[in-house]
Amino acid sequence: MYDNQFSSNTNDFALASRVSAVMKRVYIKMTLALIVTGLVAWLTSTNAAMLNLLYANRASIWVLALVEVGLVLFISARLNKISNATATALFYLFAVVNGLTLSFIFIAYTQQSIANVFFITAGTFGAMSAYGYLTNRDLSRMGSFLIMALIGLIIASVVNIFMHSEGLYWIISIVGVLLFVGLTAWDTQQVKRMAEMAPAESLGKIATIGALSLYLDFINLFIYLLRILGNRN
Repeated sequence: MYDNQFSSNTNDFALASRVSAVMKRVYIKMTLALIVTGLVAWLTSTNAAMLNLLYANRASIWVLALVEVGLVLFISARLNKISNATATALFYLFAVVNGLTLSFIFIAYTQQSIANVFFITAGTFGAMSAYGYLTNRDLSRMGSFLIMALIGLIIASVVNIFMHSEGLYWIISIVGVLLFVGLTAWDTQQVKRMAEMAPAESLGKIATIGALSLYLDFINLFIYLLRILGNRN
């Protein structure tokens, strides 16, 4: 009896240690990607030639957006068929491309408001990610609703590109904040569950796809908060 209990406790400890190690890698990779994106965005915003290349022709931004979508879809779809090193390299390539796309924020908003909103985002993200990791509540149902809401948000955003409705702009921004607050908790729980169930040889890839998911949550939460709280130049 005691041997069984000892074995069970040992297994539980080993599982908790494995999950903790994976989550640590997730957050490290995500943080490095955020640093890469921030540096690329800032450096691009200070380079007149790059800004002219990106914004003189609207097609450039659409190309970058398509590249971003393509990279996310490729990493997600081919995760089991590519090496962890390749997946990681593609993830950081995505962070670079996203930095080019986000360079406009250093032109549109004051640096002080960007810094303020970044710290607000970090605090909110940290709290919701901790909730997703620690809660015993199953967030699967919430995840289904959030995915449907995300699709609706994307459609509304595309529609508003042509409508230029200020009211819809603010609705999208507020809903976007609420949506990515929820997705942060849900994605964290999903990564934790994958780390619990996956074989040891897959943990590196799980850390990469987990970092990508949480990176996207952080970036989108930051952008929507910036739209609401940021001071424009």
